[in-house]
Amino acid sequence: QVQLVESGGGLVQAGGSLRLSCAASGRSFGSYTMGWFRQAPGKEREFVAAISWGGGGIYHADSVKGRFTISRDNAKNTVYLQMNSLKPEDTAVYYCAARYNYAAATARIDEYDNWGQGTQVTVSS
Repeated sequence: QVQLVESGGGLVQAGGSLRLSCAASGRSFGSYTMGWFRQAPGKEREFVAAISWGGGGIYHADSVKGRFTISRDNAKNTVYLQMNSLKPEDTAVYYCAARYNYAAATARIDEYDNWGQGTQVTVSS
């Protein structure tokens, strides 16, 4: 079972930046499409960004487009989420997720095979 471990969350003021990382165990990271999702208190988990296994397909939710950037380093088995111009409404637990076997990038939560434990991001106004 692949393990996904997120890091980089924390408390930041509105307008600030954070970079989240998600490290994956195992040798097949290069075949995983990776996604970032978030869940705010009392709300459903929602798509933030996804990047295909080769990095050629990148998608961001409209709510974060122009502020967040997903990227990956297959040599380090890590996917990143650079978050700039943070807003209080970005406050949530952020989760990374993996979709196996060279599958296409997708925003559909139910298409992902494995999830990390999440990291809290809190943006103060």
